[in-house]
Parts: sequence; structure tokens; C-alpha cells
Amino acid sequence: MSSLPPAVAPTTRSGSRPVPKLSSLNRSIAGSVALVTGAASGMGRATARLFADEGAKLVLVDINAGGLDEVAADIRDAGGDVFTAVADCADQAALTDAVTRGAEHFGQLDIVVNNAGLATIAAFGDDSYDAAWETSLAVMTSAQQWAIRAALPFLRQAGHPRIVNVASTEALGATSYNSAYVVAKHGAVGLTRALAVELGKEGITVNCVCPGPINTAITAGIPEDDKATYARRRTALRRYGEPEEVAQVTLSLVLPAASFITGATIPVDGGLTIRNA
Repeated sequence: MSSLPPAVAPTTRSGSRPVPKLSSLNRSIAGSVALVTGAASGMGRATARLFADEGAKLVLVDINAGGLDEVAADIRDAGGDVFTAVADCADQAALTDAVTRGAEHFGQLDIVVNNAGLATIAAFGDDSYDAAWETSLAVMTSAQQWAIRAALPFLRQAGHPRIVNVASTEALGATSYNSAYVVAKHGAVGLTRALAVELGKEGITVNCVCPGPINTAITAGIPEDDKATYARRRTALRRYGEPEEVAQVTLSLVLPAASFITGATIPVDGGLTIRNA
């Protein structure tokens, strides 16, 4: 049995009658269908779980079948509705098929969250550089436009169509030995801005979230002392963020009420990009 108190209907100051709403825009995604790529772990998993809590139905795509099954099981156990597809987001045909099957399963698709990503470290000119370049652009730039193109016929039928592309603070600057990743993330920002302009006349909003240092599988290999030192030196909040903190910002951008924000690039970085000293 829950220890939480029962929900109480809003009342007037006198406590006698329900309070009428003073706002008109809808802040619920209940009943919407949302696609999340890279949903098996990290920010994708947190986004899927949060959207499920908010009453959305989920189309989840990832190359990691085991992780995807775990997320789906969690959502179903909580009473949610989910469709999963194991697919490599670097494979256009596989990703297009996954998005289409998921949308057809539910008969609609209202929200696209392009979250799939990976870490690629290669110095410019290394033997591994070409492979890092091709993989980075395929997974973190090309896959975003492939998913959007597959979803577009369904988004055009949606009441409140929303697209969020996940980039990185590397899209707002750069670090050494990471140029393939940096270019891919800059591409995600450029895609966001271009499509916001192109699709705006159809009422489709397109925004971009740029996470900074977040505790995910990508950063799991960094020693905790090194993380703490970096966070103290670089972020205003002096810590790494958590995946759900990014997911909450993504949620705010896909609400029906988020109807006049498009083409925005929003850092979720604990103040990393604004801290000078």
C-alpha cells in the first residue's frame, strides 16, 4: 500500500469548491505516442520511463536487445504500453523499418526523440579516424534525419507534433581528439535549426537538447575522483548531472503547451557552458 496521501481536488481559498483553471495550454502527453532512439540505457532509458509515467505510449529503438527488453519490462510492469524494435541506427533501412512498424502498431506517432549516440575518441589522422568519422555521423547525425523522415507522415497527422534531437555541449564548442564526435553533434544542431524553419509552417516544432557531463554508460569508465575534479572546475553546480535531469528538459519541449518554441538549442550542463572561472 502506498504511503502517499490520497490526491485532493484543488479548492478555493475558502476550501469549499474546486478552483477553476486560469491557464489554457495543455501540459499532458497522456495518450501520445513517442519514439525514443537509444532507449536501452542512459538518457534514452530515463526519457522512456519518464514519458511512460506521463501516460505516453512508447516506440523504443536500440541496438542493445537486452537493455531494450529491461526498459520495456519496467514500463509494462508499471502499466505502460510499449513497442520495441532492435535496430542499428547506423542502418537506414533498419531504422526506417523500426520507426514505421512502431507508428503503425499504435496507429499514430506524435513525438520523436532522437537520442541514440556513442563515444568515439580518435585523434585526427589516426588509422581509426575514418571509422570513427563514419560511425559518428551515421549514428548521431544521419540517423536523426532518417528517423524524422520515416516519422514525418505520422507527425503530419498529429495534433501536437514534436521533435527533439539530442546533441551535446560538444555541439557548442570542441575538445581535442574528439573531432568526429564534435562534427556529428554540430550536425544535429544544424539539422534542428534547418528543420525548425522548414517544418514550422506545418506546426511541427524541432528543438535540440545539449547535455553536458551526465552519469551514463559513456562516462561510467571515468574514475569518480576525475569526475568530481572536472565538475568542480568546470560546472557551476559542481557535479555531474543525472539522465532524468536531461529527460525532464526533453519532456518540457514535447508538451502540447510547448507550442511556440522551435529551433532552440538548450544546454543541460550544470552551467558548464557559461562558467568562465
